[in-house]
Amino acid sequence: MKMPNLNNELPVSDDEVPGLRVPHSPRGSPPRQTSLAEVMETARSVSNLSIAHEIVVNHDFRFKQNSPTPDSLEGRVKEIVHRAFWDSLEAQLALSPPDYSHAIKLLQEIKETLLSLLLPAHSRLRSRIEEALDMDLIRQQTEHGALDLPRVAGFVIGTMATLCAPVRDDEIRRLRELRDPAPLLREILRVLGLMKVDMVNFTVQSLRPHLLQQSVQYERAKFQEILDKQPDALDHTTAWLNRAVQEAATAPSNKGPGKTSTSPSLAVLSPSAVLDQAYLSLLRWDPDCQLYPETVQMDRSRLDELKSCVDVLTLMASVLLVTSNQCGGAVFPLPGFVGKLKQVIAALLEGSHHRTSDLVGALQAVGEQVQLQVGQALREHGGTSLTPEQETTLKGQISDIAQDHIRSVIAGRIFSFLQGFLGPPAQKSSTPLPGGLAPVGAELAEVGSAFRRIVQHNRLVFGPIYSSILKRALFPQGESETSVDSR
Repeated sequence: MKMPNLNNELPVSDDEVPGLRVPHSPRGSPPRQTSLAEVMETARSVSNLSIAHEIVVNHDFRFKQNSPTPDSLEGRVKEIVHRAFWDSLEAQLALSPPDYSHAIKLLQEIKETLLSLLLPAHSRLRSRIEEALDMDLIRQQTEHGALDLPRVAGFVIGTMATLCAPVRDDEIRRLRELRDPAPLLREILRVLGLMKVDMVNFTVQSLRPHLLQQSVQYERAKFQEILDKQPDALDHTTAWLNRAVQEAATAPSNKGPGKTSTSPSLAVLSPSAVLDQAYLSLLRWDPDCQLYPETVQMDRSRLDELKSCVDVLTLMASVLLVTSNQCGGAVFPLPGFVGKLKQVIAALLEGSHHRTSDLVGALQAVGEQVQLQVGQALREHGGTSLTPEQETTLKGQISDIAQDHIRSVIAGRIFSFLQGFLGPPAQKSSTPLPGGLAPVGAELAEVGSAFRRIVQHNRLVFGPIYSSILKRALFPQGESETSVDSR
């Protein structure tokens, strides 16, 4: 099973919900008409916040060149315009004497791009570029028919070779092989575009350690800017936490003597426990629900990926448990059997958990494959083959996983295991693996670690906001702040 690449470096802390106290949280304001300028400013704030967050939490974050697909309208228009420009340039350079009007503009753009790639320490190289690409001199040379374009292009390529990342060496080598000036200029500009993206990504990687130190304050401040412009930007978050309060209050662990699910006691709930409940609910989130909490929106893609992993692991563990109960003693100890069976199950279940109709069909296919794998393993190792009745029972029980209680039991155990990752490090290391999950223990540990990193960073950034919302939900009568326990 392919796990998501979520092993990102995050600024984490062993503290629980940061400062469960009255935060400097935004207050509501009467509805008013929002101007276009305010909407655009809010959009820029969201964009800056999203980019900064992505840089911090996603260690593999990279900027990419914006290249529309060739079959899109934008791609077709771009291709037509570019082809017309380069055909015009080729025609100008083929004249006698050549017309360099377009070429001069391209050389000016090339010069500016080369200068933008320089670091402050590149003072000597900056002087060389200014001298070799002196545009006033180049214009004079074109007027007198003395411009040596191949020599200028050779200097540009040599400078690019000095500045480019090793991954672009092949591109530079191909540039040296070109002789026709129009294609050469086109390729120089293309490779320079790639080098600009490389430089941006290098800068991001260089700044990441500093961003890790400042990210919590920066993200919190940026989100506050959004709240100042849109006071209702916490509506979904408030509803999310209120649901978590009710779920935590009606959970079996909170029903002691004299307690019922219809009249839970909110005073006994820990804000940290409620917040854990809220975070875990994101791994059960209905993909069709549009009321996703605003404070977790930037991590939604990562959490959705983890949710898919949890869904598949739930089904996989259920199938393996049924198979083990039916014939585990005969085949499970065989070397490599469980690993091979997991690969087959994961391939057949991929994407099937989104709809019940897909899941039923997928589990039927899984049942067939499991029966074949078990039969093959028994034959290869001299075991007793399953009887037709046993094969039918095995496939039937696997098909029934879509509806029966085994899947629910396994899901409950998985979420109980993942909840241990949200506690202190000592609790995480001592969290036992519940029964029936051993075959998928490594994958669950990876999911739990990734989930913990996302949750910890989110807690650090939005802890004061969560504190304010939870206190209003847990102490609606205005009880003392000291009754809010920080685990």
